[in-house]
Amino acid sequence: MIVACEPAIRLPRGRAGIYCHGVTAAHADDEVDMDGHVAAVAARLNAQVTKISTAISTALEDNIPELPRDERMLELLHRGVQDHVQTILHALLHDISVEKIPAPATSVEYARGVAQHNVPANAMMRAYRLGQRRLTELVFVELDACELEPTSRVAVIGAITRTLLKYVDSMELQAVRVYQGERRLLLKNQSTTREMRIRAVLADATSTDVDFASRAIGYPLRSQHLALIAWYPEDETVGDENARLQQFIRDLARAVDTSASALSAPADPTSAWAWLPYRSPPGDVVTKIRDFVRARPDAPNIAIGAMGSDVAGFRRSHRQAQRARAAALARTRHQRVVVAATDPGVIAPALLRASVEELREWVADVLGPLASDTDDDAQLRNTLQVFLRFGSGYEAAAEELNTDPSTVKGGVDRAVARRGRPIDDRTDVELALVACKWYGAAVPPPA
Repeated sequence: MIVACEPAIRLPRGRAGIYCHGVTAAHADDEVDMDGHVAAVAARLNAQVTKISTAISTALEDNIPELPRDERMLELLHRGVQDHVQTILHALLHDISVEKIPAPATSVEYARGVAQHNVPANAMMRAYRLGQRRLTELVFVELDACELEPTSRVAVIGAITRTLLKYVDSMELQAVRVYQGERRLLLKNQSTTREMRIRAVLADATSTDVDFASRAIGYPLRSQHLALIAWYPEDETVGDENARLQQFIRDLARAVDTSASALSAPADPTSAWAWLPYRSPPGDVVTKIRDFVRARPDAPNIAIGAMGSDVAGFRRSHRQAQRARAAALARTRHQRVVVAATDPGVIAPALLRASVEELREWVADVLGPLASDTDDDAQLRNTLQVFLRFGSGYEAAAEELNTDPSTVKGGVDRAVARRGRPIDDRTDVELALVACKWYGAAVPPPA
């Protein structure tokens, strides 16, 4: 939209006179009264501020669809455009340097609003450039009305254009700074809020609406979960460790083919909690994690829980990762480690101070279906325990059980098959069998 203006007043040549709304030309014809001509154009535009501001605001709405459309933001946009137009025209009228002019309060508030609406900063920057272009077009219209000499016209165009560029550069820079500050504050608040919600989900005593909690933390709690704890040693900190950990976790999640985005939250300045979601058990994901860490020189220490499902598995996998980390820190504080709760001998020492409930959860992980509360599983556990106690000797175990070696071998084979994997973690298996004897079976009987 181009706003028309009244014809310029023309005076006889050859003497000082009035150019464009009463601005005195103080020089002869062969000289350019730069300040006078610039002020004349600014004065003519200043008389049309409302129409010019409306035209620019309309152009921004029509050409930049990303800008917020709610009533408050539209009002801020219109008021901000008018404040900018008045400010730049005032500077042109009075030959004021524009580099240090503070941004109008309305434009500062608008920049905050754009950040709060999660609109990209480049949409706001495009608005500034489009506004500059439309105002420049109106300057050309006014210069035509003033009918300046070609030399004067070129000089005035250059002067006004330079001022507009400096002004828009300054305003754009100030707006971007406000935008970035607001985004940092928003992200920090969002991170804090999500961290509080994650901690609420982790609280065992809390009943959880799974779907509501999933939306609140942005993570599918009905999935299979593998919890991680990632941390950097205190002597390797370089600043902003949480940002490094968040990026590492995102990269790791892509490398191990999670079904959705990983969930992560800072635990302290040098460590983070994370969960990797899967629609179904992913196989040997721990090996994939180890391979990824070995390939990354910047990798942090990693403690890994066991796979779990739904909210209970989300919580339990996290507790297991905490136990694994405690075990790793007890062994060494200066060596880079990747430790998993399922590694033989890792969790058992840490469970000496655990609750009975947590111990039973661990027993279920170690023994699998063999930990079920059935008479048959109890007999198989007893056979396996005696067999291991007598150094995996069938004859010695048979004598203790008052049976023959072939019966012992059959019972051991059935126990291993019931567990679902070989006994390559003998210490954990023996401790789990003892725990079953002391505290009862870890897995309820089948329905």
